[in-house]
Amino acid sequence: MLGTNAIRGSIEIPYIHFTEDQKLRASEVDLEQFLLRQGEKLLTSGHEKRLASDHSVTIRGNHWYDHAEETGGGPISFVRKFYGLSYPEAVLRLLGGEQGEAFEPVQRSSPREKKEFALPPHSPTMRRMYAYLLKQRCIRREVVDAFVHAKLLYESAELSADGSKEYHNAVFVGLDEHGVARHAHKRGLYTLGGGYKRNAAGCDPRFSFHHCGTSDQLYVFEAPVDLLSFLSLYPEGWQEHSYVALCGTSKHAMLRMLERDQNLQQIALCLDNDEAGIKATGRLAEVLQEKGYDQVGVLLPQGKDWNNDLVAQQTQTPNISMMMGG
Repeated sequence: MLGTNAIRGSIEIPYIHFTEDQKLRASEVDLEQFLLRQGEKLLTSGHEKRLASDHSVTIRGNHWYDHAEETGGGPISFVRKFYGLSYPEAVLRLLGGEQGEAFEPVQRSSPREKKEFALPPHSPTMRRMYAYLLKQRCIRREVVDAFVHAKLLYESAELSADGSKEYHNAVFVGLDEHGVARHAHKRGLYTLGGGYKRNAAGCDPRFSFHHCGTSDQLYVFEAPVDLLSFLSLYPEGWQEHSYVALCGTSKHAMLRMLERDQNLQQIALCLDNDEAGIKATGRLAEVLQEKGYDQVGVLLPQGKDWNNDLVAQQTQTPNISMMMGG
């Protein structure tokens, strides 16, 4: 449930008759604007927004979708589900009944053509990417090298819309069974700001960044950097096992890995150690149980995510007095 500062107390509301015009206006409220005015934090994800408190929920215009639960709808159902309000309370909230403010309807535009998937253009060098992953993220060079040589990781060089700037990103590639690129997750290489993270347009979520091994073990992560961090923390024999980064918390890539390799029976859910990650772990575990998998474990990092653990390990200052017996 979202921030309590945006929720009224549970009070008795008498029967309210809403006109068809009022219902229509409530159903056309721009959810992004509504949530920002409630003080909620949103993250950019392609042409959509994601809830910072639950990365599985995306917002676009007056529609929402929960990729973990595979349910969605419009503003009224969103406010009812995530704010715990009744139908009349939700409509009143969307019409600005409490605060005397009206929320703007979503701006209608012509249907956007679905873009064909294409890998971002390559940079002539990978200098920036290696510096970012090795120095800032503390990932082992041999782990980075392995994915670069497999053509699953490279540095892109992309021009801004007006052509005045060039942006460089680490690109984590997802291949299908035939070795064809079907997914690309981009991670900004610049240190300033909140960090650019986005899937390329036209991605197929079933084929996100992954490695196929030969054992019966599959490790599931939220982000590619967490996957690489885990391999850096536990490098011994990692190539034998299979790994997948969901690039979010959706189940699709995990299920695709299990479909393509029937040998995978031991599954470790290694998502973030925060509210959204723990919630998603529970949902994915239920999905696996329903599919008949009974060897499902949970591995949680000590910090928020596996890269936090890796960086903490690499930057830990030794206690000199203890080493000298002081």
